[in-house]
Amino acid sequence: MDSADRPSHPPPGGPTAEGTSRPARPTADDRATEEHTAAAGPPDDTAAADPPEHTAATGPADDSVSAEADTGRVAESGRSVSGRARGSSGRSTRRGRLGAGLVEVPRVPSRDPATAMLSHPEVPESKRVCGRCNEPVGRSTRDRPARAEGTCSHCGAPFSFVPKLTPGELVAGQYEVLGCLAHGGYGWIYLAKDHNVSDRWVVLKGLLDALAERRFLAEVEHPNIVRIYNFVQHPDPAGDSTVGYIVMEYVGGKSIKELRYPPGGPSAPLPLEQAIAYAIEALPALAYLHELGLLYCDFKPDNIIQTDELVKLIDMGAVRRIDDITSPVYGTVGYQAPEVPRKGPSVSSDLYTVARTLAVLTFDFRDYATTFVDRLPDRADVELFTRFESYYRLLRRATHADPARRFGSAEEMAEQLTGVLREVLATEDGQPRPGPSTEFSPERRVFGADGSPGDTGPPDPAVVAAALPVPQVNRADPAAGWLATAATSDPAELVEALRSSPIVTVEVRLRLVRTLVKLGSVAEALAELDELSTTGPADWRFTWYRGVALLAGGRAGEALGCFDAVYDTRPGELAVKLALAAAAECAGEGPTAAHHYELVWRTDHTMVSAAFGLARVRRRLGDREGAFEVLRGVPENSRHHVTAQLAAIGARVLGRPPTELTEHDLVTSCAWLDSVDLDIATRARMSVEVLTAALRWVRAGRPGGSDDGTVLGCALNERELRFGLERAYRSLAVLESDPLARYALVDQANAVRPRTVF
Repeated sequence: MDSADRPSHPPPGGPTAEGTSRPARPTADDRATEEHTAAAGPPDDTAAADPPEHTAATGPADDSVSAEADTGRVAESGRSVSGRARGSSGRSTRRGRLGAGLVEVPRVPSRDPATAMLSHPEVPESKRVCGRCNEPVGRSTRDRPARAEGTCSHCGAPFSFVPKLTPGELVAGQYEVLGCLAHGGYGWIYLAKDHNVSDRWVVLKGLLDALAERRFLAEVEHPNIVRIYNFVQHPDPAGDSTVGYIVMEYVGGKSIKELRYPPGGPSAPLPLEQAIAYAIEALPALAYLHELGLLYCDFKPDNIIQTDELVKLIDMGAVRRIDDITSPVYGTVGYQAPEVPRKGPSVSSDLYTVARTLAVLTFDFRDYATTFVDRLPDRADVELFTRFESYYRLLRRATHADPARRFGSAEEMAEQLTGVLREVLATEDGQPRPGPSTEFSPERRVFGADGSPGDTGPPDPAVVAAALPVPQVNRADPAAGWLATAATSDPAELVEALRSSPIVTVEVRLRLVRTLVKLGSVAEALAELDELSTTGPADWRFTWYRGVALLAGGRAGEALGCFDAVYDTRPGELAVKLALAAAAECAGEGPTAAHHYELVWRTDHTMVSAAFGLARVRRRLGDREGAFEVLRGVPENSRHHVTAQLAAIGARVLGRPPTELTEHDLVTSCAWLDSVDLDIATRARMSVEVLTAALRWVRAGRPGGSDDGTVLGCALNERELRFGLERAYRSLAVLESDPLARYALVDQANAVRPRTVF
């Protein structure tokens, strides 16, 4: 609904603002969260249906909530997401920036402010409520017409829905009022011209708080946050007092709420990638506020404006200092974290509101302010959650009932959300979206690629454990520099060096765990992790390394549980999904392994272990064609490209009963083999495998075949295939240096040679 439809609070300076310590309790419809968007139209009681919202104001916090989360260290991003951006906050010239440059979001043209003013500014009766007690006021009855001004019959507070400023009125000798833009919780919001600064457009909004208490907002300067220009006083026409106004930048465009719930039109969830793009763009603004020691408190779709390709937070009315435990707290029920009324807001409660906003934007979440006011629907009840598990896990962590188990910073949440976005986009269009991780190294080596082309067994768990990516070292750790130089080819020597290190830190002990696992000393590694977990602050890497140690020790089922727990805290990390897939494969859980291998491979084609793993699992599940396709997709610039192509041919042809083979399988696979650049020995060995399979097929009666195809230059008949096999064996014999092995190959060549006249 339009901001113009929102009910009133008493005018600034009235009894609710100054005569009582009890703060106004505006509903979500009360708050003027679209106060300076050009999208506000005339009041209309018949606007499109939109979910109920209720804004809660709480009294002083009874104790503070830590802004830190103990689930791990803050991500050390390679890209800046929270720098204190200084400079113009006007119209953006960036192209394709939304969503880390990964998403093309439809542009929202900036709107001429002159067209945004309301021609008849009035609040519909249905939206008129008391700013103190939220009871209906000013509405018509049988005996009395509607009133725009008066006194609440329930609590005695005065109310007024009449604009206090009129067109042409000059505020503070500088700002000429042009008209009303919208109505919100603090009264009317006005469009004005600043005659002292090139007649620029500005927005005036009344302040309930004393001006001195809001001066800190003038320090805020970020391209994704509305600019605060000034704080001024103006005489109240209703009395001898003065009213405080905040002077803000005019932002033309549409609120994200209007995009989700178009006025006068049908509502529909936003595309997931578009909603995530908005959040990724807004999180740096929250990070910037947190860096200044401020909390936003009321993040929701109403308070986010898109103009052109820029996203801005527009309502600074609920912003407060992190260390403020006495001022009233404002927030919106359904978005606000459940602990805020008791403990006050925190960094983690700000991030909670971002996750709730994402939920409202991306699926039909009508009961978010009632039934699900403090929790998410079950995963099985939301199709989007079942399709994108990583997205579900991200929302679940960000809205956890325990603030300490949410994301620890806006930067951390943005990094994980970007990883989820890459996965979503790759799933939607099939195009990989690789990206560097700030949490993990690349995979150290490819596992499962060294078997024969026909091999389908799971890899050695110890080999997998040694190949998985490793968590990055916290560069703030005192021993980080020493660890970077403490390299030795002998793991036993490194263990001794680590145990005798003059500086014993978490990073030193984790390197010790990793080295013990490499040595095969799994029990010692687990004991070290047990001690770390009981003596130090919680760290998700303890669980990761426990999973690695268990996997190396052959306890894949237990390792799977550890990696699943890490997935809850790092839902955007492909390394975690790769570990989950490998542990599931080693534990015999084929469908689970295939699911996670596919997520990794679809998103990043440089993680080749996922391709080999997915192909193995698909073959065991009977999907040979699927295995062939994934292996064929290993890029040419990978050093495992040739191995993958041979494995692809093996997946389609080798190890199959002759009755399951088709001529198409044989002909197309061999044509693919001809296109691969192989050395003589490898080509000869592969030729033996393929020609043997073709010969068996022919001798089984050529099921489903014709007389037209050829395999490696041999017609599909027994005589020609035997000649081909003979040549292949003799090629191998020529290359063999061991005399006995060479004689054996010659004997095989003679054995397969067809009988001839000579």
